[in-house]
Amino acid sequence: MLYTVGPVYVAPDTLESMTKPMITHRSGEYKELHASIVEKIRKALDTDMEVFLVAGSATVFNEGAIRNGVNQKCLGITNGSFGNRLIEIDELNGKTVEKVEVPWGKAMRPEHIEGKVGKDIEAVHWVANESSTGVFSDSVAISKEVSAQNPDALKFVDAVTAAFAMDLRIKDMDADAVVFGTQKDLALPPGMAIMLCSERLLEKAKTVKNRGFYTDLLKIKKQNDVNYALTTPPVSLMYGLDYQLDKMLKEGMQARYRRHEEMASICERWAEEKLAGVFPEEGYRSRSMAVLNRGPLDFDAFHKKLKARGYEISNGYGDVKEKTFRIGLMGDLTPAGIRELLAAMESVMEE
Repeated sequence: MLYTVGPVYVAPDTLESMTKPMITHRSGEYKELHASIVEKIRKALDTDMEVFLVAGSATVFNEGAIRNGVNQKCLGITNGSFGNRLIEIDELNGKTVEKVEVPWGKAMRPEHIEGKVGKDIEAVHWVANESSTGVFSDSVAISKEVSAQNPDALKFVDAVTAAFAMDLRIKDMDADAVVFGTQKDLALPPGMAIMLCSERLLEKAKTVKNRGFYTDLLKIKKQNDVNYALTTPPVSLMYGLDYQLDKMLKEGMQARYRRHEEMASICERWAEEKLAGVFPEEGYRSRSMAVLNRGPLDFDAFHKKLKARGYEISNGYGDVKEKTFRIGLMGDLTPAGIRELLAAMESVMEE
């Protein structure tokens, strides 16, 4: 059983939903499927933004936001590995990027960018939920600070491990790109990237050269307007996405967020009792994962025995790899399942 940070456990009924007969991506049946997914994502996340779908990991759209929204200069806020990746994307695409580096384990706050969003900054980007550290920053507060300094600056948010697990308050965030993928809290196999896109970003894209083909949001929108994909999409995965969205809407998004809250709280209490607590600072802790301080625990030996019992979790990541390990709490997992996992972990530790 996967209790990893991604890819995550995919339920048998969800796997079954992806076994429908294949259809072509230029058929009426496909258009109905595409439109259904867009409508349900908007409903689940309470947004009227454009919803774009492409085959690939979420990194495709993280890069797409930069390629469509920045001619020359942007600002990158980072407090972990995946914030650093966004900055690397800027640099590899020839953009000038001002960096704001926040200590790992700490949340990004409005004061970190005070006075830094000048008129030459075309966009500011950050990771809502940094999965290398388990820190969930207040993206609404950061977004407001960006706009207060420079109302013209676009705002790009990597929500890969946040969307559908925690209430991002999309309307209040007022971002121009919110990016995520299928293999995290949507509890599906990897293979599809999703972007919530603003009209502002589409207007800016008209002024930006070298948007590429695969990442050209104007090309994607033209096809999306008639419920088609720009390039061949993973149709079977889309069947699963449509099915999962139905499950989420039936559960109710607030109930879903409460379930994640309960799972995270269970892990945090256990870590305080059995280990050296959790890594991220209090008040800014992810609810889609628990990043635990490993202390003197030999993680590799521990994990080998845990996997022999049928459970798999995730090692630490990036600069804190040797200090931490991670438990994924995403998708269709339950508090009861988390308690069973922790009981197994405790048993292995006692050995």
